[in-house]
Amino acid sequence: MYKKLTEEEIVDSIDTAIREGYIFPYFQPQINHSTGRMIGAEALMRWEDPEFGMQFPKEFIPVLESYDLIFQADLYMFEEVCKFQKYCLDNKISAVPISCNMSRYDIYRHDYVEQIEEIRRKYDVPVRLLRIEIMESSAIGGMEIVAQALDKLHYYGYLVEMDDFGNGYSSLNILKDLDVDIIKLDMNFLDGGTGGRGGTIISSIIQMTKWLNTPVIAEGVETTDQADYMESIGCSYVQGFLYFNPLSKDEFISELNKLDHEPLTPAMNLIRTMDAGKFWDPDSMETLIFSNFVGAAAVLTYQEGRVEILRVNKKYIRELGMNMDETELIGTDPWEMYDDNNKAIYEATIRRAIRSGEEESCETKRLVCSKSCGDAEIWVSTDLRVIGHAGEQYLIYTMIKNITSEKENMIASIAHEKRLRTAFDQANVFAWEYFFATKEMRPCFRCMRELHLPPVVENYPEPLFENGLFPEDHREMYYDMLKSLEEGKESAEAVIPLTVGRIPFHVRYTTEFDEMGKPLKAYGSAVLVVNEEN
Repeated sequence: MYKKLTEEEIVDSIDTAIREGYIFPYFQPQINHSTGRMIGAEALMRWEDPEFGMQFPKEFIPVLESYDLIFQADLYMFEEVCKFQKYCLDNKISAVPISCNMSRYDIYRHDYVEQIEEIRRKYDVPVRLLRIEIMESSAIGGMEIVAQALDKLHYYGYLVEMDDFGNGYSSLNILKDLDVDIIKLDMNFLDGGTGGRGGTIISSIIQMTKWLNTPVIAEGVETTDQADYMESIGCSYVQGFLYFNPLSKDEFISELNKLDHEPLTPAMNLIRTMDAGKFWDPDSMETLIFSNFVGAAAVLTYQEGRVEILRVNKKYIRELGMNMDETELIGTDPWEMYDDNNKAIYEATIRRAIRSGEEESCETKRLVCSKSCGDAEIWVSTDLRVIGHAGEQYLIYTMIKNITSEKENMIASIAHEKRLRTAFDQANVFAWEYFFATKEMRPCFRCMRELHLPPVVENYPEPLFENGLFPEDHREMYYDMLKSLEEGKESAEAVIPLTVGRIPFHVRYTTEFDEMGKPLKAYGSAVLVVNEEN
């Protein structure tokens, strides 16, 4: 039979319940939704009265808190978890970290941290297999006390989870003042579905925690739609009925033996010269430099083919053009801007940067979509470097330059050159440039192809006399023609028998002058002389 214990019965029977084992832990696994692997579990307090059946935590825990009895229940639960972990280690069962709850009453009125550390040492359980979970509400009215407790926990090596984050309190201030390692996100935001304001709030929280390099576990996930949505915004760690109801000790051991395990992604390892806290602090010198003094810069993450923009400065937005704002970049999928070819180029550059640890560069074409200006394709030159990594996730600093105008001019120039080559081939014309200061001659494509000239002929025209392209008996005349151009003559021309076959060509030069009127270079051409009688 089931009967709800009264407040008086709870208080009177708590000692017996602990002594006789009526209170015990159940375990709810935490899963990486992307891989299906277990990353940990939470120990949940259960109370089964031998006469009146299972009691609900929401009914007996508030009573224990109000009578300052939760302290001994929490200590008992922690010891039971240590016993369980010790059992797993002794029996070669692959263990995962288990989270144990710590009430605000535990740390406001007792030396809870010292006592759990004493228990852990008693059972010789590695601290990596135990996590401490605090409620967000624990910090209300006692921030300094909670902060001191967290400092002690970190001193002993425990990771600290903040439970029910975002459940109606001053969450941002708490994150600023409390050094928590993992955030457990209250999924009540998604009661109305994954769209709307709730989804927007959760997406913003996930984005913020990435800036803080803090893993997030979505708690209370009940449907595949919820889990898929969380994964789509960057949170793959879930806990809830979708995967598991709370499990008994034997059921949990069975799952430990069946499922693969993996660790939570560790905190981001940054390059030695970078301080993450300062970089994300809006008032820091690092942020001031990023926002105002460097060029068009952004920070993004890369993990297993997925790219996410975390931060951009105003110059980055201006460089892209199209009258965009930050919200049109943050939270969107950057790959949507690239076709397959340009995506491959950009991703290959990221992978080179990961391998080399140095700055790498590329040029890619992007499709930029703006709410106010529509869509446009632009060319962007990108320099990027890895500044941190956590497992397979990489933090990348990138700077860009919009080179659309230069690229379009180059493409037009190449097309123009191609047309000229075709025209020269059809007209049987050779063309080149001669630079007076360096005595360099730069031949056209046809000159290189048919006369086998290099891209640059130095000490021109001497090499062409030496190889027989220019006749030796015209040497003095040719040098005089070049000298007259160098002295300021605007043009010169002559018929000269060229090549070893002594074929007559009409050679013409036109001089280009600089802004001071000094001869800079001459444009030369040679056209075959056609005998009209034939």
